[in-house]
Amino acid sequence: REPMCIAGVFGGLDSGVTETTTDIFIESAYFNPVWVRKTAKRHGLSTDSSFRFERGIDPDMTPYALMRAALLVKELAGGEISSPVTDLYPVRIEPFRFDVSLDRVRRLIGKKIPDETIRRIVVALDVRIESERDGILSVAVPPYRVDVRREADLVEDILRIYGYNNVEIPQRVHSTLSYAPHPDRDRLVNLLSDMLTANGFNEIMSNSLTKASYYDGLASYPAEHCVRILNPLSNDLSVMRQTLLFNALEAVQLNVNHRNADLKLYEYGNCYFYDPAKKEEGGLAPYSERAKVSMTVTGNDRQPSWNVAAQPAGFFTLRAMAEKTMLRFGLDLNAAETEPLESDLYSEAIACRWNGKKLLEMGVVSKKIRSIFDIKADVYYAELDFDTLVWITRNHSVTVSELSKYPEVRRDLALLVDKEVTFSRLYSIARSTEKKLLRSVSLFDVYEGDKLPEGKKSYALSFILEDTTKTLTDSAIDRAMSNLIRAFEQHAGAEIRS
Repeated sequence: REPMCIAGVFGGLDSGVTETTTDIFIESAYFNPVWVRKTAKRHGLSTDSSFRFERGIDPDMTPYALMRAALLVKELAGGEISSPVTDLYPVRIEPFRFDVSLDRVRRLIGKKIPDETIRRIVVALDVRIESERDGILSVAVPPYRVDVRREADLVEDILRIYGYNNVEIPQRVHSTLSYAPHPDRDRLVNLLSDMLTANGFNEIMSNSLTKASYYDGLASYPAEHCVRILNPLSNDLSVMRQTLLFNALEAVQLNVNHRNADLKLYEYGNCYFYDPAKKEEGGLAPYSERAKVSMTVTGNDRQPSWNVAAQPAGFFTLRAMAEKTMLRFGLDLNAAETEPLESDLYSEAIACRWNGKKLLEMGVVSKKIRSIFDIKADVYYAELDFDTLVWITRNHSVTVSELSKYPEVRRDLALLVDKEVTFSRLYSIARSTEKKLLRSVSLFDVYEGDKLPEGKKSYALSFILEDTTKTLTDSAIDRAMSNLIRAFEQHAGAEIRS
């Protein structure tokens, strides 16, 4: 015979009541909460019945509930009770028994409550005191109190009845010294958050669960590397995110749809990865997670006013913010190893590495990715590997010195270099060549045109020189610039333009 229903979860068609029903068999049952919860989860059913049974009910209430239901049928529908109640209770559920120490109750609550007050509250909670010896109460908790199974549970109820407001704050608080790890991740997160917020960014907080369809066909973050949920609540929450980009684009889409198109957003959160190769090798954990920080810019960087025009945000708006953020941690982004990034997430992008470890990637989100969210405006996105930042700051110190009493000197150079030569390469050459006098290097002009040889471009660099012990002489300045020119010619194939 086919089953009539799923016990405690779902009723069946044959057990239902219709307009033509004349005979009703009433069952009042108690079901094991664990079994009901597992059954509902296995079949993906969340019903009013499972909601109640999986949290536990009073097993001794079933006869009363059955008789009450029968009387209501008789009263409201004119029914007739045709048989007595049959009670099948093969294994009786006994009260939960355990010991409660009066001293421990006072210690957990933090106040010297009289013994009689504790006893009175316990009895008022419908808990029976079976015996007492040397300040230890042996209690029996009725089965309907499914949330009281141990001493701490009963202490919580005693405090609730006694009143939280009746427990005074002590005059003295005893504590032990604790030492924060170095570097303190929480402190770094707060510094980063304060830095971005102070520069006009708003923080967003997104769900770590996301759509699996976002990763279909991606080479940068393959779908097979997603950590999948065994029992997803929906298709929109079926995998763990591998990047914060899609959460940022969802936030941009929501804001743009509400006519708020000028956005600067950031988010701190974990990303999760599954590596099938590690699973096949055996012995290595195929799952990993890394903390990331995203920065997203779109729309106008500056709103129009009567004396200034609107200024659209661009890639360099984002890069400037990334440089400020790194400087807050004592890192010069120009000193990082920068390389073009080929990714199907971006139309143009760069990646920055520090001692071989990937620290940051940033670029212009590709039109294909933006079309998924129906975003027409350009979106500029950067993702910082926070774990790498913590690793760098572990052995990195920020030094402070007094302002120099002596003036600094600026010198400019125009260099003709191959198109493959990047500013970061020239920056590294300059820093390694002149360590004593060189304070900063900046790029203020790039030219590529038909007036230059094929495959060449022109960089205009400015150099700030300074000696903290004395005023610079012309001979010292010329010597430093000659060293820089020679290094550029030898290591970058540069030519000096007049």
